[in-house]
Amino acid sequence: MAARWSSENVVVEFRDSQATAMSVDCLGQHAVLSGRRFLYIVNLDAPFEGHRKISRQSKWDIGAVQWNPHDGFAHYFAASSNQRVDLYKWKDGSGEVGTTLQGHTRVISDLDWAVFEPDLLVTSSVDTYIYIWDIKDTRKPTIALSAVAGASQVKWNKKNANCLATSHDGDVRIWDKRKPSIAVEYLAAHLSKIHGLDWHPDSEHILATSSQDNSVKFWDYRQPRKYLNILPCQVPVWKARYTPFSNGLVTVMVPQLRRENSLLLWNVFDLNTPVHTFVGHDDVVLEFQWRKQKEGSKDYQLVTWSRDQTLRMWRVDSQMQRLCANDILDGVDEFIESISLLPEPEKILHTQDTDHQHNSSHGEEEVLKEDLPSNLLEEKKSDQPGLPQTLQQEFSLINVQIRNVNVEMDAADRSCTVSVHCSNHRVKMLVKFPAQYPNNAAPSFQFINPTTITSTMKAKLLKILKDTSLQKVKRNQSCLEPCLRQLVSCLESFVNQEDSASSNPFALPNSVTPPLPTFARVTTAYGSYQDANIPFPRTSGARFCGAGYLVYFTRPMTMHRAVSPTEPTPRSVWEIQM
Repeated sequence: MAARWSSENVVVEFRDSQATAMSVDCLGQHAVLSGRRFLYIVNLDAPFEGHRKISRQSKWDIGAVQWNPHDGFAHYFAASSNQRVDLYKWKDGSGEVGTTLQGHTRVISDLDWAVFEPDLLVTSSVDTYIYIWDIKDTRKPTIALSAVAGASQVKWNKKNANCLATSHDGDVRIWDKRKPSIAVEYLAAHLSKIHGLDWHPDSEHILATSSQDNSVKFWDYRQPRKYLNILPCQVPVWKARYTPFSNGLVTVMVPQLRRENSLLLWNVFDLNTPVHTFVGHDDVVLEFQWRKQKEGSKDYQLVTWSRDQTLRMWRVDSQMQRLCANDILDGVDEFIESISLLPEPEKILHTQDTDHQHNSSHGEEEVLKEDLPSNLLEEKKSDQPGLPQTLQQEFSLINVQIRNVNVEMDAADRSCTVSVHCSNHRVKMLVKFPAQYPNNAAPSFQFINPTTITSTMKAKLLKILKDTSLQKVKRNQSCLEPCLRQLVSCLESFVNQEDSASSNPFALPNSVTPPLPTFARVTTAYGSYQDANIPFPRTSGARFCGAGYLVYFTRPMTMHRAVSPTEPTPRSVWEIQM
């Protein structure tokens, strides 16, 4: 084992561990790495001061491992191996194997401790059964859920103690443990195998699925016919999980080349580009989990384990967390309405006069230089050739041919006014640039009259413009033209959504914005709504019985004419069991 610090993370190497699974306890103190011969217990507060081992005798690798998520039971963890689950106890620096759960007849694919009940553990298997165990009585499972196909993932709902989800190849089933005989909902989620499930931390009905089909999809299981949003990727997605802060999502890709970066942080309200890429691992990330936030600290730590046999702890500071935040907060409507009443700027420079100003603004440039600190001027002198070195130069280089946009710039006042026309909507915005811009200082954006878009749309546009400008100024790059293009593109997208929604009341939004509406279920269409993703039942078939007779069935001739093609498909038995 070796350990080293870098600027952003701690790196601990376990070259001989051959660990295939990792888990972090709910207190944020220990991580367990599960190998074939040993379980490594790492003290995350001092990862470079050695580790402890728990010996295990098995020819099977550990498929899944997880600590109990309740503080009073934080010293227990469960590890699955082939058809069994071993319960371990780690306390006072030593570990021991407790009892063993045995009931599955095929390999256990996943396990998950209950969020609300510390004694309950659920396991899924290829044998098509999902077992819920009470660790106070481990002789047999307390509840058995039976599915048609083997389950690859199982996860308890984070807000509902009775709800859990399982994945079966490309499908998802939602279960209520009080009604174990049949799933309460069915999602035909993906065309390929689902590798990961995760429930939204704040919404009972929303979950994310990641799949071999190169996508992450977001669902409200009350609306199973259509996903809420999709994150398209170029490669299969191994895992996708929500962050414990804001509206973030962390994904693990399966890159074609091992050295490609596969660990990404996203904002679920803007899935166009990741807000951060965690660079460091030399191979695919096998597992990642969050440490419990330390008291008084605003930073989070992400713990990752990779096939390169290194454990890394990444610091996620408040600035990175803000990149995952949503600007649509309580009271934002009143705030936006107040700033929309600001007076228009008095100093206006039309774009057609920029050439004249460029030739006759030497005095204004001197005024701007006096406002800047000397060290900033030195930095600007050493900038790359061809990049604007003053706000005046940036204004003169702006492409004013962007569709539907009119820009009125005032370099002396360090501001500009942007007007955008799209369909029947008009947006007018005042942009002000601080003296330090663009050196890690973003401009401010304010709507001014006349602006005809809704308050919600204003908040979304402010969020997009803020993120775009921050990404640029963090690299000391100018951001006005990228912001203008984003403004036009997003406004056109919002207007198109608005038009399609008015013509189709069932059109879906592009972002997951809770609270989510529930579609009204009309009584006459209830059957078709429930059965939309269920294959059409067999209408004919034949099978030999034990006595040697051939038994066949078919639809009666009267049904061919009586049933209209628009009638709802009935929930039915797919085949005859003899």
